[in-house]
Amino acid sequence: MSNHESVTTVDPRNAAMLEAVLMGSPVARMLGMRFDVVTLDHVEVLLPFSMQHITVGDMVHGGVIATLIDVAGAAAAFTGVDLEVVKGGATGSLSIQYLAAARSATLRGVADVVRRGKRQVVTEVSVYAQRDDEAAVLAAKALMSTALQ
Repeated sequence: MSNHESVTTVDPRNAAMLEAVLMGSPVARMLGMRFDVVTLDHVEVLLPFSMQHITVGDMVHGGVIATLIDVAGAAAAFTGVDLEVVKGGATGSLSIQYLAAARSATLRGVADVVRRGKRQVVTEVSVYAQRDDEAAVLAAKALMSTALQ
């Protein structure tokens, strides 16, 4: 799980934008995502398990995991942008390795900025499947870039 040591606050305007744009989006609301941790260059997003997220049996669909990765990575990217300069952004690239099935589990997307540039931010995102009765399992690992506009 996350061992994010330096906790730096995020500008309140950026935090408000993250809530309004990312958590306020129809897909995030429909899936039930919520922020658990938001600090500069580090975000953790929770996605509670729902039978509507499955592909077969009790396995969470890979597309749902990809959506969690996309939201968490974009959120981490936008924790440190100057909203007077940057007006928006979009996912430029996303590479995911699925490592283990997420079965009947709440998902935690942990995103950290790897490199921050003027027009692109690269983030690394780990997705953990958490069940009350078991240790968390690393279900997916991703590298993504967010193009800033």
